[in-house]
Amino acid sequence: MRNAITVMNAKGGVGTSTLVLALAETLATYHCKNVLVIDADGQASVSHMLARQPQLDAAQSGGRTFVDYLMDTVLKEEAANWRDFVLADVSDVDDARSIALLPSDTHLALFEREVAKGNHENKLRATVGALLAEARSSYSIVLIDGAPGLSLLTECFLREADFHLSPSKPDYISTRGLKFLREFRQRDPQAVLAENLGVIINMKDPHSLQDEHFDRWLRQDAEHRCFQRSMPRVTPLQATGFVSPQPRSYWAKYPGETGDYLRQLTEELLERLATAQNNAKFAETLTQSTEEAAGRSDGKVRARWSTWKERKTLQEALKRS
Repeated sequence: MRNAITVMNAKGGVGTSTLVLALAETLATYHCKNVLVIDADGQASVSHMLARQPQLDAAQSGGRTFVDYLMDTVLKEEAANWRDFVLADVSDVDDARSIALLPSDTHLALFEREVAKGNHENKLRATVGALLAEARSSYSIVLIDGAPGLSLLTECFLREADFHLSPSKPDYISTRGLKFLREFRQRDPQAVLAENLGVIINMKDPHSLQDEHFDRWLRQDAEHRCFQRSMPRVTPLQATGFVSPQPRSYWAKYPGETGDYLRQLTEELLERLATAQNNAKFAETLTQSTEEAAGRSDGKVRARWSTWKERKTLQEALKRS
């Protein structure tokens, strides 16, 4: 099952964490998906948006974050189970009870520095790959909140996840982040990277002519594969950093058109995932058919060769007699 999606843009400030949060809560509430959110950003933004403060404080002070798991397995080379670091019962949306979180912490940057210093990049990538291999079978969707730029951990997820999704504000600087990612792909065309699911134009001001201009400009590039719906810059999405002390309904958190936009966005996301799955199955079937055909052809050649050898041997025997 290919269901691990890393959400990232080389440019920060494009609403990546807010988008990951909203996607997770919409997928859980309206599509009954079992979602794992992996916070791979040292700022731990989505961790603060999903977990209540006492819950997150306990995980960070008790060494039970995703960063602590990586330190144990990569730097200390100790056996650890990533499931022991997962926080359940997160999100303040009462119908989004099927979301789990691997929280982050601010010492992620220090961890990455130690990885680079000790040449542990391959170990880090293997650890990330093994985690995702297990998470794919345990969750319907795995969403990774990637850090801006291309850090060691972000690159690992870009290589080990199945897909990547890029939010972008409709402005020039944000589009430079998309260009950076494209150039990174072109720099090493043989590398196997996550498949591009597309660009979500995010935080668009519906009253800005400049935003509309960049929205159209982004959509002109077919490689961006822009989602049909642009996410507007609205107050409910900007206020998601506040975790309600009491559970609230989905519509209380994402009222009116905001909730409608998110449902349409997740419907298109699931459609793109289904299409990618079907394309992968078709390609696999085609490869198997080609290999089987080649095997049959090879078998026929060998049979003809054996028959020819037998006839040749018989002819020579008759000549000698």
